[in-house]
Amino acid sequence: MAYNDSRTVRPQSGGVSDSVSTNKVLRNTYALLAMTLLFSAVTAGAAVALGIQQMNIFVFFIGAYGLMFLVHKTANSAAGLLATFAFTGFMGFTLGPILSAYLTLPNGGALIMNALAMTGLTFVGLSAVALTTKKDFSFLGNFLMAGAIVLILAMVAGLFFNIPALSLMVSAGFVLFASAAILYQTSEIIHRAGETNYILATVTLYVSIYNLFVSLLSILGIMSND
Repeated sequence: MAYNDSRTVRPQSGGVSDSVSTNKVLRNTYALLAMTLLFSAVTAGAAVALGIQQMNIFVFFIGAYGLMFLVHKTANSAAGLLATFAFTGFMGFTLGPILSAYLTLPNGGALIMNALAMTGLTFVGLSAVALTTKKDFSFLGNFLMAGAIVLILAMVAGLFFNIPALSLMVSAGFVLFASAAILYQTSEIIHRAGETNYILATVTLYVSIYNLFVSLLSILGIMSND
């Protein structure tokens, strides 16, 4: 999850200035999110074209969390945009080997497109719920913290035990986790000046979409015996 350490205090009375500020953060977040998703698609396509093999899990974690740390350190400066594209580009590149593996299956292309469509519909639907209802989803914060711990432990167990049922449970857990994160982050932008940094908001939503897509792809593959 991405959080903004430099939150600003808005007037208690609210008003037009609050609404304008919130709308600006939303616009900037969705604009940057769209660009980073497109950039990730380009780097993923490049990885597929180059035939990049599966990345070592330790290299993945060092690269992903190292770049995410860089985003947090530079989020309040112009360098934060460069760090964001470096992070999302790297994450897109790591998708290349996964997509290549699925493309070798008879119905691999259909699985990828179905997962992509389901991811897009889920994100749009959840965002619409948060934006139209204006409901405060801050209560999901504790769920996300507990869920992250459980998923990490399950992932570690999955490294030692090759159990298909466990993989299915972890993927389903990530779908729920990512969905809750989308609701929570969007709500944070709308309510109480929870998130005023669009770079951090973008990274949180991007990671949620990434996890959602990979998890749905995994579930579809398992359900089709692939």
